[in-house]
Parts: sequence; structure tokens; C-alpha cells
Amino acid sequence: MAIDRLKDLTDGRHQAGATLRIAGVPVSVVDLEGAVERILGWARHPRGRYVCVRDLHGLVLALEDRQMMRIHEEADMVTPDGMPLVWLGRACGLQMGRACGADLMARVVARSADAGVSQFFLGGRPGVGVRLGEKFTAMYPHLQIAGSHELPFAPIEDYDLEAIVEHVNASGAGVVWVGLSTPRQELLMHRIARRTRATFIGVGAAFDFHSGDVKRAPRWMQRVGLEWVYRVLQDPERLGPRYVLLIVKLIRYSWRR
Repeated sequence: MAIDRLKDLTDGRHQAGATLRIAGVPVSVVDLEGAVERILGWARHPRGRYVCVRDLHGLVLALEDRQMMRIHEEADMVTPDGMPLVWLGRACGLQMGRACGADLMARVVARSADAGVSQFFLGGRPGVGVRLGEKFTAMYPHLQIAGSHELPFAPIEDYDLEAIVEHVNASGAGVVWVGLSTPRQELLMHRIARRTRATFIGVGAAFDFHSGDVKRAPRWMQRVGLEWVYRVLQDPERLGPRYVLLIVKLIRYSWRR
């Protein structure tokens, strides 16, 4: 398929930077360090913001659901999680690099220790938020942990959004890491982030990687863009057909544009 059918580079700006539209979905033209700098910069001027960390699954969901598309349009940044998005950007002559959830969390937390930006962990498996706080403060003694808040595996409509907003605001958090699966984390961030003074970042499985509950792919596979292969090999019956379907859907939606 021709690249032009997949991409539409806009002349506008996606909140704080240029975007590459992949089949219509905006993805920020950014790399890991650029994303980290932007997030830490926002901490100096606190207001409610949210960041979508975008992989192929989320991209297709945005193409299939108007609300998800709107969430991406209104996001302050949409980082390229999957290497296919990065390769597409580079094929268009853009300086893009992978900014996946696990790497973004690691770098922002490390830099936040010196920058004085407090961290909050929202969602994840029972007890994982507390364990993440303990692990990161052991690594960075000066890191400020604002708190954590567990959420049940349930539709967003079942959450007490007012209580979550009050909890985040009372904590004084600068960055809120959201460890829910897509699309729940995006739906939640869209509904509550603007009502706080924190930057929300939806990182999904990054909670499990950093807590040690789930083993991540070897670094060489991460570097060459094969982390998805490692995930498929871990659960081939579930993830194999899913990835094939996602690729077929992306091609179909791109061809229609």
C-alpha cells in the first residue's frame, strides 16, 4: 500500500506539536525524550492535561469509534507506542521515535525525582500502585509519591468520578499514571483530567512491567520493533488472531480514505 494512503501530514498543531495523521488518527511527531521534556515542562504550569500512548490496537479503536477519535483529537499529546507508527513517520521524513508506556514511565519518573514532580498511580491490579511507589522510591529516594488509587475492573460509568477527582486534587499530584486497558483508560482521562491540575498518562500494561508481574520482551527485541512478536509468542491463541485482524482493519480503513 502506498504511504500516502496511510498518512496525511497536517500543517496544524496537535496542542503542543505537529502531528502525523495515520488513516485520520492524530499521532504526535515526537520521540521519547521529546515527550518526557514536554510532560515535565507542563508540570511548571500545572493544569489538567492527558496523554494517549498509541499502539495499533488503539489506533483501530479510534477509527471505529467516534468518541475514541474525539478523545485523540482533544489529547494534549498522542505518543507513538508501536514501531510501525514510528517507521511510517520516518518514511514521511519526520523525526519520530518510539515512546511506549513502559519507557515513558521509566524516564518521567527518573527525571521527576530531581524536578520535584510528584507521581500518582491510578488503577492497575490490587496493590500494584503501592508496590510501584515503593519500587520507584527505592530507586530514587528523592522522588515524591503523591499516592495511589485502585479501581475495579468495571465500566467507566460504574466509577465514582467525583471521588477520583477529589483524591487526585487532594494529593497535589503532578503526573497521574493510569493503568487501565484501552479504551477504559482513555475514556477515564477524557472525563476527569481537565478537572485537575495534573497530567494524566494512560500506560496500560506498564504497571505490570514495572511491578514485575509481567515479563517484558528482551531489550534487543524492543530496539528492533519486535516486542509485539514476544507478546504473541506468550499468548499465541489470543494475540495471534488479534494482531492479524488489526492489520487487516488498518489496511481497510486506510484504503477507504
